[in-house]
Amino acid sequence: MQPLVVIEIPGLTCGMVERHAPRLKALSEGGRFGSLDTVVPAVTMPVHASLMTGLSPSEHGVIANGWFDRASNEVRMWQQSERLVKGEKVWEAGRKRDSEFTCLKYFWWPGMASTADVFGNVRPVYYVDGRKGPDMYMSRPGLAEELQEKFGTFPLFKFWGPGVDISSSQWIADSAHYLFDKERPTLSLIYLPHLDYRQQTHGPEDPSIENEIKALDDLAGDLIDHFRSQGAEVIVVSGYHMNEVKTPVHLNRILRGEGWLQVLKNDAGELIDYGMSDAFAVPNHQVAHVYVMNPEVKPAVKEKLSSVSGIASVLDGEEIRIAGLEHPNSGELVVMAEKNAWFTYYYWTSDRNAPDFARTVAIHDKPGYDPCEMIVDPEIAFPSLKIAWNLFQKVLGFRYTMDFVPLDASLVKGSHGLKPDGRDESPVFISSAGSSSGEHETILMTEMKEEMLRVIFEGSQ
Repeated sequence: MQPLVVIEIPGLTCGMVERHAPRLKALSEGGRFGSLDTVVPAVTMPVHASLMTGLSPSEHGVIANGWFDRASNEVRMWQQSERLVKGEKVWEAGRKRDSEFTCLKYFWWPGMASTADVFGNVRPVYYVDGRKGPDMYMSRPGLAEELQEKFGTFPLFKFWGPGVDISSSQWIADSAHYLFDKERPTLSLIYLPHLDYRQQTHGPEDPSIENEIKALDDLAGDLIDHFRSQGAEVIVVSGYHMNEVKTPVHLNRILRGEGWLQVLKNDAGELIDYGMSDAFAVPNHQVAHVYVMNPEVKPAVKEKLSSVSGIASVLDGEEIRIAGLEHPNSGELVVMAEKNAWFTYYYWTSDRNAPDFARTVAIHDKPGYDPCEMIVDPEIAFPSLKIAWNLFQKVLGFRYTMDFVPLDASLVKGSHGLKPDGRDESPVFISSAGSSSGEHETILMTEMKEEMLRVIFEGSQ
C-alpha cells in the first residue's frame, strides 16, 4: 500500500495558490492541480463527512455544522460524535481491501467516537463552575498528554476566539509530523484551519491575507516535504472558498417580526422557545435551515423570506433534494444568501435582551454559527485590561465571564457556504500522485474517497 496524507486547508483557493503559494503549487509538478467541486452547504462538518464517505449531506446526514434535533427540541452545534455520519468511511473501505490498512484522523470533524485507528480533535476542559480551559482529545490513552508535553498545551485560544492566528495550525502541523513518524499510518487526514478564520475577520480581499497565505505555504510546505521524504503521496484540498461579505441578514428577527418565532425571558436574557414557535432558522454562514413546525405557515414563510434583501433563494421540496440536502435533519426550507451576505443567529430585537451567552465564546450554546466570537467588541474601551482582569479572576478561582464578543454583525468581513463563481475562487485540489494533461481539472468532493483509495492501492499512476 502507498502511504497517503490528505491535508484540508479551508478557505484556500486556486487563485491564492497560483499567486502566493509556490510550495503548494510545486506539489502538483508531476502530479495534478485543479478545483474541488464542493457540497452545499460548503461548511466544515458536511465537507469533512463528504470527503470521508464519498456521500452527499442527504446521504451521510451531516447537513450543516449544527441543526435542530426534533426529538430533544434543541439546536445542537458542533457535535463531535462520528456516529452521526452515516455511510462507509474511507478507512473502513481500505481495511476491507487490506487488513493492515490504518488511518490517522487528526482534527477532522466530527472528531470523537471514530472507527479510525488513531484520532483526535480539539476538546476544551469544561469546568463545573463554567470556566473553560485548553485541552485536546486523543483516542489512545495518554497520547494527548504525550503530545502536549512535547509541543506545549494545545493553543485553544489561538485556534478559536479573537486571538486566532497561525500558531494553532503550526501546533497541529508539528504534532501531525510527530504522529506520522510514530504511527506510520496508511492514510493520514490533517486539518489546518487558521486561513479560514482570518478571512472571516478580515475578508478574503484584505491585503493582510496575502501574508497569511505565504506563511501557510511555508508551514504546509515544510510538512509536505517531510511526508514526501518518507515516501508518502500528498493531496491538499480546500473544502470551500470565502466570499467578501457586507450584509448580515437576521433571519430569526424577520421570523419573530411576523409572529412565527416565540421567545421566553429569564434572568439570562431572551431564549428561543422552539416548542411554541411556528418557524425559526438555524444559520450556518451563508446557508440556513428554516424549521417550519406549523405546516400551515410554510407558504407565508417562504414568500416572506423570498422578498428579503440579501437572500438569493429559498429552497423547498424538490429543490432541497436536488441540492443534496433532503434529510430528516434538514429544515422544511433551506435559505441561500447572496454572495455578499451572510446569516446571523440573532433573534432579540434589543441588545439589552440578548442572552448572556451572546457576548461570550459559546459555540455549543448559540442556535447558529457566530463568527463575531473571533472579534473583540470595539466598544470596550480597554479590552486588554478587561481580558487581563477576567484572567486574574480565573487564577484566583473566582467565577467570571469573558464577555467581549460584539453584537455588531457588520464587523464580519468573510463568509462561506456557497458554490464559487469561477476557477480563481474555486477550492483547490493538488495532488503529488498521478499525471496531469496540463489542463485545469475539476474533481467532485464526493469522488475524493475513491481517489484516496486509488492512490493507496494503485500508486501514483
